[in-house]
Amino acid sequence: MRKKQLALLLLCGVTISIGACSPKETGAQKETTESSVVKHNEEHLDYDKQEGWEFASGNMQSPIDIQSAKAEKMTADTGTISVNYSPDITKAENNGHSIQMTDGGEAVINGRHFALTQFHFHAESEHTIDGKHYPLEAHFVNTAQDGRIAVIGVFFKEGTENKGFQEVLDDVTNKVDQPITDIGDMMPANKGYYHYLGSLTTPPLNENVEWYVMKEPVEVSKAQIESFKQLYDHNNRKVQPLNDRVILEHDE
Repeated sequence: MRKKQLALLLLCGVTISIGACSPKETGAQKETTESSVVKHNEEHLDYDKQEGWEFASGNMQSPIDIQSAKAEKMTADTGTISVNYSPDITKAENNGHSIQMTDGGEAVINGRHFALTQFHFHAESEHTIDGKHYPLEAHFVNTAQDGRIAVIGVFFKEGTENKGFQEVLDDVTNKVDQPITDIGDMMPANKGYYHYLGSLTTPPLNENVEWYVMKEPVEVSKAQIESFKQLYDHNNRKVQPLNDRVILEHDE
């Protein structure tokens, strides 16, 4: 079973286009484009009553605890990531359960092109590394032309002030849609990551989402963490069982 899962992940995640290796989508799953993700994000979620959330399906849910010692190195590792995200924010909002920025630009993952549609933040982090939470986690949600979703997760740790994140906080606080001129500050320079197949972390929790969780965290100041937590200090979904999935590891 484990070999089968590994083969599927290698096929779908990093070596060829994944559209052909996913199970045939139902009508409901096909509607899980970024517009539906945004629609669900506009609804208030009670993170203290997660057991009552709408649950679409499956045993491949996100987030997970990533046990670094058990991650498997990619064979024929060419799974590089590059991002070219636009500084022009079209909508900055406090949507009821996160700060969300509607944005554009492109991510190229192993030669496959994805369009950025939005990014948002969770406190504490949704994913954990060896059982450890980070203070914040950013999710950059990207979609391909075939509707596939690839989320790049970035951990934030306490350190020096982050100019890009400050611009996000300022936009939401002032209720304006100003450009994020330092958006690159919210992405680590080293693009090493952990990769697995999972789900959305908000309802409808649809699966077959590609996750690329950056290994290297970026720094934000203590004051910035506290500013975010004044709005949200518990908007992270609980860690879900890994089940038979394999976590792959890419080093840059």
